[in-house]
Order: sequence, then C-alpha cells, then structure tokens
Amino acid sequence: MDRDVVIFDTTLRDGEQAPGNSMTPEEKLRLARQLDVLGVDVLETGFPAASDGDFRGVRDVAQEVRRPIIAALARCHDRDIDLAGDALRPAERGRIHVFIATSDIHLQHKLRISREECIERARASVKRAKGFTDDVEFSAEDASRSDLDFLCRVVEAAIQEGATTINLPDTVGYAIPQEYGDMFRTVRERVPNSDKVVFSAHCHNDLGLAVANSLAAIDGGARQVECTVNGIGERAGNAALEEIVMAAHVRPQAVGFRCAVNTREIFRTSQLLSHVIGTFPQPNKAIVGRNAFAHEAGIHQHGVMQNGLTYEIIRPETVGVPHSTLVLGKHSGRHALERRYKELGYELDEPTLEWLYREFTTLADRKQEILDEDLLALLHDLKVLCGTVSATAEVSLTGPWLRERSATGSGNGPIAAAFAAISAIVEHPIEVLTLSLQSVTPGRDSVGHVFLQARIDAKTLTGHGASTDVVEASARALVHALNKANFADRLEDTSLNNSYLWGV
Repeated sequence: MDRDVVIFDTTLRDGEQAPGNSMTPEEKLRLARQLDVLGVDVLETGFPAASDGDFRGVRDVAQEVRRPIIAALARCHDRDIDLAGDALRPAERGRIHVFIATSDIHLQHKLRISREECIERARASVKRAKGFTDDVEFSAEDASRSDLDFLCRVVEAAIQEGATTINLPDTVGYAIPQEYGDMFRTVRERVPNSDKVVFSAHCHNDLGLAVANSLAAIDGGARQVECTVNGIGERAGNAALEEIVMAAHVRPQAVGFRCAVNTREIFRTSQLLSHVIGTFPQPNKAIVGRNAFAHEAGIHQHGVMQNGLTYEIIRPETVGVPHSTLVLGKHSGRHALERRYKELGYELDEPTLEWLYREFTTLADRKQEILDEDLLALLHDLKVLCGTVSATAEVSLTGPWLRERSATGSGNGPIAAAFAAISAIVEHPIEVLTLSLQSVTPGRDSVGHVFLQARIDAKTLTGHGASTDVVEASARALVHALNKANFADRLEDTSLNNSYLWGV
C-alpha cells in the first residue's frame, strides 16, 4: 500500500543559501504564496538568527500563509531558538527546526566539542524549542558520515526531550542509496520510541544522487523528504522537489508513496523561482528544463505525433507545461516538417514536400534552429542564405538634430547591412563587438530582444531593442547605444525599410 510522505520545502532556506540565490522578504513572501498553491506540507522559510531580513522573511510568511506548517531553522543555541520562536509566533502551525553536527569531523574541527557535549546540547535545545511549539524537528547534521552507534544515541536523546521529527541529512552529498536507506532502517530499529516520530531525509546533490538517496530513505522508513524547487541549494544543490513528486506520480507502485503536491503548479512555481533569483534550470533539467518536453530527432517526433507516450512518460500538461515542442533542426524528419507546414496553413503534395525537405536539411546543417520564417522563405523559393552572401538594407532615422535622413548599407546579412546604413547616417565608424538575441514571447510572432555592445569613437557602449523583426530589433539596439554617445543629440525614432534584400 502507498504511504503518505510529507513534502518539506526548503527552497526559501537551504535553497536561498546558495551563492546568488539571496531573496528579499518580499520575494520570499511571493514565493511562499505560490508554494502554498503548489501544496507543500511544510514550508521552511529561513534562519531567523542569520539576519534581520531573514527574521522578517520568516515572520511575514508566518503571518500571511496559513495552510502549511511554517518552519524556521535554528542552531542548538539559545539565541537562535528564541529568535525562531519569536518569528513563528504569528503562524497557524509553526515548527522550530534545530540542528547540530554529529560526525566526528564536524565535532572536532568545526564545533570543537566532545560527543557527550553534543548530546547535551541536543537535549537542551529540543527542550527549549518545546517551550515555543509542540512541533520540533531535530537534525543530526552530517548524519551520513556519523558513527552509527553515536548517531543512535543522539536521536534517542532528542526523542526523549520531545522531538516530533528526526532528520538524518546527507549534508555533503556523500551517501549512496543503499547505505543511506540502510541507515534509516538501522536507526529506526535500534532507537526506542522511533515509531512515535517522523523520520526525514535531507539530501544534497554533490554526487548527483540526492533524489535517488531520498527515494532510498523513503524505502528505509522515512516519511518526510526535504527538497527544493529546481533542486537549488548549496554547492551542487538539494534534492529536486519536482523529481521526487513526479516519481511518485509516474511510478507509484515502484516507489510506494504518495504526496499532496498539485503537479500542475510545478512549472509555474519553477518559472517564478527562476525569475526571482535570476537563474534558470539547465536545459536538460528533468521535469522543468527547457528541453524536458522538446523533440528534434525525426524518429522521436514521428512517435510523439502518433502518441505522446512513445517518448514522454509525463504529459507536459501534468506539470503545467502547455504542450510538447517539436524543434525543427537537422535531426528532424519529413513528418515533423509536413506537420509544421500544415500548422502554417499549407497542404503540400509529395513532390513539393520532398523538394522542401532537401532544402530544409541543407539549411539545417548551417542553422541550429529553423524558424517559421525560414520555412516560408523556402516555400516561396527565397534563398535565405548565411555566410558570405551580400545583403542590402535601407534605414531612416529622425532626431532633434535632423528631420529625417536615410541611407543604404550593404553587408554580410541584413543585420550587418542595417548597421552599415546607420553608420553612414551618423557619419561615424561603428564596430559591433557582441550581439545576443532572446525570444521574449512564444510563437511565430515572438518579440525578439537584442542586446549589443558597440565601439564608437573609442568608447564601448551598450544598447538594447525589441521588435517582432530581428533586424529592426538589432537596429533599435544600436541606436539605443548611439544615444549614449556625446557626438550627437538623442535619436528619437528608427524605422527600417521593410524591403531589405536577401541574397542581392
């Protein structure tokens, strides 16, 4: 029978501790509201003793988010525990999470205390925390590298003082699944009254085993897993919430547990976190990565078009992703190409499709991703070429220093041609150093945002511009950079002749 497992989210605490992930109290509150919608059971919101901002972040979430248990971290120090208790006072249900290291390497080199002192601190801290709330979690930091006999003694002392949850973390990502699961079994078997508490797993990903270890802990008797959205956290990160939850959703009989998370809110939560901290998951990240539901290989695309389950064990809608993506590239097949033309409104006969496919594969060898505009150009027998083929563009600029002035430029592609025309208008040589393009919105009418650096009169200037036309966006970015120069007043308007020529 499936067992219920508590999802303890520590995105706002352990996840935030990673370099670059720091959040303001307002950002924490915004994310906490979404984590509430996601359906996590416990929400660890911070470490109140770390700073005034962390204290306020915990307090604000405790005041406004009512459904989940709100947890706050504290070392086994009186001041830490008192601050955590104060921050949690507004909570509907508050939990103080106290921890102390139990491995010899931490006791000797970090804390510089004996094993007996460790046990006494654990006892005193759990007892003090019980003065604020009945819900107290005790963590044996670096449990996976601790002497097992001593670990059992510490856990027994914490239970005797009233701890209701016992966390045995793999703090440095050292464990492998078999031994981590066995540790839980052994401690639960040897410690008196272990059946009266909830055992919890908290795994880091230094060996890439955080999720595997968490699942092994559940198999070993853990009834709570501590995890983060997108797997963020110190060093290589924590166990990824989305991976643990979807393992239960996709393979319930194999993993033998269930949880209350609303899977359709996973992608939305991932995106919100990414925008708040400014770091997105790597493209191949399971569940929430950009490529998680993208297919380029022709065999895969054909299978997905017939039945998504051929290559997708998770329907994208299940985690809140609108749909799968068939990426057109050099590995794509005729079926995907024909389907995309149909979506664009074109029914192709077999000879036309065959010709277009040959042209498409030739272009795909030169271009990483094929856009709808490329397909339409191929269809209408327009040669969209890259490399050394010349292009021409006509650009018109207006500003306070001129009514309107136009120039025609040529270059290796339409963007280079537009830049040459702008250089002619301002009568200064321009060297574009870097240029990057981002798609701001999805679809064939996507808004492209161009960022560039240009050198003019020995000065390096930056600019950005946006448009559904990447050539126009690039020109606007260059004008934005030029507006920062001292040689002319600001250019107020930029317009491009839409008939810039390809391959001329």
